[in-house]
Amino acid sequence: MASMDHSQTFVTPRDVRLAARSGALVGSTAGMANGFVQVNLVIMPEEQANGFLRFCQANPKPCPVLAVSEPGARHCDLLGEDLDIARDVPSYRIYRDGEFDSTLTDVSAVWRDDLVTFALGCSFSFEHALLQNGVPVRHIEEGRNVPMYKTSIPLRRAGGFSGNMVVSMRPFRAAAAIRAVQITTRFPQTHGAPVHLGDPSLIGIKNLGSPDYGDAVSVAPDEIPVFWACGVTPQQVLMDSGIGFAITHTPGHMLVTDIPESQVALL
Repeated sequence: MASMDHSQTFVTPRDVRLAARSGALVGSTAGMANGFVQVNLVIMPEEQANGFLRFCQANPKPCPVLAVSEPGARHCDLLGEDLDIARDVPSYRIYRDGEFDSTLTDVSAVWRDDLVTFALGCSFSFEHALLQNGVPVRHIEEGRNVPMYKTSIPLRRAGGFSGNMVVSMRPFRAAAAIRAVQITTRFPQTHGAPVHLGDPSLIGIKNLGSPDYGDAVSVAPDEIPVFWACGVTPQQVLMDSGIGFAITHTPGHMLVTDIPESQVALL
């Protein structure tokens, strides 16, 4: 289902965060605050945090760590000023005992003093670079959330966590696909180059029209589906690993930081 386009209304990172905090923004943050890094959030008790950090270090493609908070902190200076981790994301997901429990627009009421926040790079950050170079991004054109799929690509087990990769997909004609690979390779901290191009069944995806997360987008007969490692991967891993309590962003509903894209791009 298409969401309302707020990208021209909430231009700065602070605009987006305050809109989420007030409840004015409830949809995907794709295309918002162009030029600034958006991040995936994984929030868990300190007891499991060291293990999860080792898991991220073992799997940097889907889980590129940009920042880790102090226990209980709802701010992180590395990510931005006037930032409240518990309120500045349009939608959060709560997990209990390895199961998805509920969706909230504000997690202040369930916040705990032992919670550690991981900010992981997001592919929304390189989409601005694609658009600047004349490479179209289908889900932005169609006002949808990016389609995301579970795959058969195994992750390296570490820190008590394991599972398979989740990927995001963007379709391109051949020349644009080549350019997209070149551009996104410059952004290793926001998933970098694609992990697969072409036949979805080779990575365990049965139907492009039925994503596991996000929205389906149109794919023309002469277009190639291109797949990037996705920051939703930890959400699936949290469930597969049976974690007792955790909070994440809802897929596509990111925390927009004050970090310029230029700081995470290779020259």
